[in-house]
Amino acid sequence: MTTGAAAITTAFIPVRDPLESARWYAEAFGLTVVEATEFSSVLAGSQGQVTLMGPVSGIQAEPGLPWATCNFRVADVAPARERFAALGAAPSEVFGDPARCLFFTAVDPDGNSLLVTDR
Repeated sequence: MTTGAAAITTAFIPVRDPLESARWYAEAFGLTVVEATEFSSVLAGSQGQVTLMGPVSGIQAEPGLPWATCNFRVADVAPARERFAALGAAPSEVFGDPARCLFFTAVDPDGNSLLVTDR
């Protein structure tokens, strides 16, 4: 094993139905579904992955997290916010400073808060 910084391999989000949630996250973020089962679904982006954990996986977290467990970076928050509005994800206004970071929050179909940033 090499020394140095640890690699972050995945973020976990609790969901009710990993198969259905995988379809939603793929559409919302343009992610690729790597694996989808009744236990969990793994989706990959250009620089990481997210694992959607269902109840039968044994995860002790309930869907509907009021805070974001990770952030999803997009190239431009304005069209991303429009896409989330069309998906019924109740996006917030865009906040932040264009010189530092722009962001908005949205809610997935399971009620989990999501953080969408441009950096």
